[in-house]
Amino acid sequence: MLMLVNCSNCPTPLQLPPGARSIRCVLCHAVTHVADPCSVPLLPPYSASTTHQYQPLPLPAPSPYSHAPSGPSPSPYGPKRAVICGVSYKHSRHELKGCINDAKCMKYLLINRFKFPESSILMLTEEETDTYKRPTKYNMRLAMYWLVQGCQPGDSLVFHYSGHGSQQRNYAGDEVDGYDETLCPSDFESQGMIVDDEINATIVRPLPHGVKLHAIIDACHSGTVLDLPFLCKMDGHGGYVWEDHRPQSGISKGTSGGEVISFSGCADDQTSVDTSALSRVTSTGAMTYSFIQAIERGHGATYGSMLTAMRSTIRNADNALGGIVTSLLTILGTGGILGGLRQEPQLTANEEFDVFQKLFSL
Repeated sequence: MLMLVNCSNCPTPLQLPPGARSIRCVLCHAVTHVADPCSVPLLPPYSASTTHQYQPLPLPAPSPYSHAPSGPSPSPYGPKRAVICGVSYKHSRHELKGCINDAKCMKYLLINRFKFPESSILMLTEEETDTYKRPTKYNMRLAMYWLVQGCQPGDSLVFHYSGHGSQQRNYAGDEVDGYDETLCPSDFESQGMIVDDEINATIVRPLPHGVKLHAIIDACHSGTVLDLPFLCKMDGHGGYVWEDHRPQSGISKGTSGGEVISFSGCADDQTSVDTSALSRVTSTGAMTYSFIQAIERGHGATYGSMLTAMRSTIRNADNALGGIVTSLLTILGTGGILGGLRQEPQLTANEEFDVFQKLFSL
């Protein structure tokens, strides 16, 4: 059993060694002191409080994130594991229509196309009756810890998020544009957002050699929300370069030997659209729809072909529906651009590679 506390200076969750009274943060290097660790009940593995205080997490019922079936494997849910978050912000002024549909579609894709066992997929949506499966900040943090817990060489992990994304001013000097990217849980107005530094520290840096993680992030301002070191800048003629986003401070944003690749809905300075215009049937996120369509239409051979197909799907929607969507974005005050859908899917990774040669697989 471990005790996990938040850094006293930043929101990074830290594992306090048994009996220790202090620990140094890997991000900001601040030293966090705990007065009497023996008097604080231990927390389940890979959990964290939602505040900056060192309080045990209330566990009124067995948590699906810390309970594992019996068996010899240290990776209890097998070599494939996924966390899927669909946040609709129901009955609030932030409500989105397509995010739960995105989550259901992604689950179907993982099970039927990529053979993920249903028991190895954690769904977090407002439709869930289980307290631990609602997309609150507390539960999303628990789920991210669960995703990487006990992973070993050969494992394939997926983190999918569909919901609001945002930005906040960065003062650590580790962002090219001066802003941290964030995800917005269902209770973000009261509990706060999940910052890219924490996401990186939780599901990127711990990954050991031989483990692969794919993130599919359908949100505004999501281009570098995993804080990965390299961003693929692709032009409209099949050319690309890797843009170096490693901070000058020297803080590592890579893994412990594993591989992380992220598809996101748009650049850090762009917004993503929640619309039924693409599917013609029901409301979905444009990025999740274009990701699934690229695979279903046979364009998922390489990462380059995936990204090209995703951008083409959204661009075609621009041409067909741009005037309507531009007017809507203007009314909403989100600043539409010529063509309408103000987003361009992005690809980031912990290491550079040939995007048109590297085969795509989950």
